[in-house]
Amino acid sequence: MKVTRLASLVVTVGILVASGATAPGPSAQENCRVVDDFSKAAVGEFPDGWKARKDSAKDVYKVAEEGGKRFLRGDAKDLGVQAGKQFDWDLKEYPVLAWSWRPVEFPKGADERTTKNDSALAVYAVFPHSPVSVKSVKYIWSEKVPRGAHIPQTRGNTQGVVLRSGGGNEWVEERVNVLQDFKKYFKTDEVPKPEGIGVLTDSDDTSSRALGDYARFRICRG
Repeated sequence: MKVTRLASLVVTVGILVASGATAPGPSAQENCRVVDDFSKAAVGEFPDGWKARKDSAKDVYKVAEEGGKRFLRGDAKDLGVQAGKQFDWDLKEYPVLAWSWRPVEFPKGADERTTKNDSALAVYAVFPHSPVSVKSVKYIWSEKVPRGAHIPQTRGNTQGVVLRSGGGNEWVEERVNVLQDFKKYFKTDEVPKPEGIGVLTDSDDTSSRALGDYARFRICRG
């Protein structure tokens, strides 16, 4: 992940807040609020309400449908660019971020601990930091790095953690406590209000292809 990419992404999506972006609506489960389930998104298109730093991201991230289920597909060929969604997120009330994901094709030779830092799937909880950078907790599905591995990146402004390792082609539900993770990895009790989420399916460091799917983003009370 490149600092300038995510920083620019946050600056871009910040326009949404200034223009009146609304908080996620309630889900069927009162314990959670929907960030995006892509159910109303146009298949084959970059999803409404999402922003990206470069126009190339609109070719990487598109809504797909399978068995009546809509989701966001990341298909990166020698590219590394994020897409993000900014929304009003009260971390004290909703400390948990939940979503579903599945890897389809891992980038060849990738290892998130090295300069070949590509991933089929990564989800960010994004926090403000400075006018030119952000802090984030990055949740990774790696092909080979062991589950639980902690991978600081971008001079410590990104704190990566591997949630899944290996496998593929099956949907997995994730629930992470972003509030606890921020305190743990940034070693602080002072947690700023998050600005939203980001996703990254990338293959630029390995000059290969990465393919992965994301679905049903929610924030939850616990």
